[in-house]
Amino acid sequence: MGTDFRILIDHDCEENSSIVANAAFEEAKRLNRIFSDYDAGSEVSRLSNSSYNSEKVEVSKELFEVLAFSKLLASETGGAFDPTLGRLSRLWRISRFRKSLPTANSIEKAMNQVGREYLKLNPIEKNVTLLKPGILLDLGGIAKGYTADQMMLLLKKRGFDRCLIDAGGDLTLGKRPRKRPGWNIQVGGEKHPDLPLLTLENCSVATSGDYSQFVEINGRKYSHIVDPLTGYGLENFSQVTVIASNGMTADSLATAFSVLGPEKSKNLGLQKKYQNIRAFFVTQKEDIQRLELLR
Repeated sequence: MGTDFRILIDHDCEENSSIVANAAFEEAKRLNRIFSDYDAGSEVSRLSNSSYNSEKVEVSKELFEVLAFSKLLASETGGAFDPTLGRLSRLWRISRFRKSLPTANSIEKAMNQVGREYLKLNPIEKNVTLLKPGILLDLGGIAKGYTADQMMLLLKKRGFDRCLIDAGGDLTLGKRPRKRPGWNIQVGGEKHPDLPLLTLENCSVATSGDYSQFVEINGRKYSHIVDPLTGYGLENFSQVTVIASNGMTADSLATAFSVLGPEKSKNLGLQKKYQNIRAFFVTQKEDIQRLELLR
């Protein structure tokens, strides 16, 4: 999934902690073989290849669950989050590496192969059909959050509930450490003086934005996050941190909110559906930073 996972466990026995941590890392490796589009042999890559004959493909329960949530969120966000933008994301990966802007023609061609309507899910038979030849799935905005959730579930089932999983900077938190009120989490790192230090447990925290991950081309900065609605990397130089009940929700909403910005995100009303979510937005315009809170 293009990131590192780390586990912090509060427990008396180092040996048992090591054993259960290794089991959680094995679970991450198993899920990586399902979700990673960096791996040509992964389940999602094989599913993308099936688009050329539009066949029904029976998929694992994990992949179906993530695709179903992704398609629902794509609908709820008007396409700001879209699991079918693989052609665009690969195009921009190459551009960031070469530090050259994709051509308008290449972006138009990639945009023609993006759309949740091309992703057909059969919830009864748990199969998937891709209705557009050449469409590529990209679960980069959701898979690591889901993986952290499954790792946490494994740890808790084995009696290790005082733990923290760091998935490339996105955190999934278990029960608070002993003799502490919770895990101390600096929202968004230290990018803004007004971002709070929170004490949390049994939730997830995901941060998305282009403060640090961007490429500068011809004097303009383009984010690693691609807007499915325009085909271009974001240029708003912003950051959003989402706190939610689980990693899959926090990870995917952070991506969607980055694309939409604070006002459009608030107008979606998703805070009513996804209970207890909070989002901290930092936006910058003309060297002036502004902090906004959605809850």
